[in-house]
Amino acid sequence: MKRNTLVLTLSLAVMAATTLSVGAWRKAPEADIVDTAVASKQFPTLVAAVQAAGLVETLKGKGPFTVFAPTEEAFEKLPKGTLQMLLKPENKEKLAAILKYHVVPGKAMAADVMKLKNGTAVKTVQGQSVVINNAKGVRINDAKVVKTDINCTNGVIHVIDTVILPKETR
Repeated sequence: MKRNTLVLTLSLAVMAATTLSVGAWRKAPEADIVDTAVASKQFPTLVAAVQAAGLVETLKGKGPFTVFAPTEEAFEKLPKGTLQMLLKPENKEKLAAILKYHVVPGKAMAADVMKLKNGTAVKTVQGQSVVINNAKGVRINDAKVVKTDINCTNGVIHVIDTVILPKETR
């Protein structure tokens, strides 16, 4: 009897948690891309880089934008000293170019990206294209998408595991 009660209690807890998370997931977005990134506390390096590059107002703008947001671990993969060098005021343009390479005009939810033909090139705000590879999970160039569809009032954020670099900054 105690075992059945425990199983029932666990089942109800899982159902409640699932219902709450699905409800929260479908909730209308309340903040723009920048405020969502700041509030999540998952992207302190990205937020610092956006500020250093002078892109806060752009990413708070009307959009819509699709942002491929690198994780903290993604920034740690960069060669030693690279991030510190990019955050210096004299490298503002280079940093802005790298960050704009992570942004695609329009709002592309995960379902939209999955519909693209494998190998599709998509033009970024920076001007160069990223390549979508959705054969085994979604990849943007060499970066794996690890979380999708963080809905914002002016677009969507997809989290990636690697900082992607445009050709002239590689």
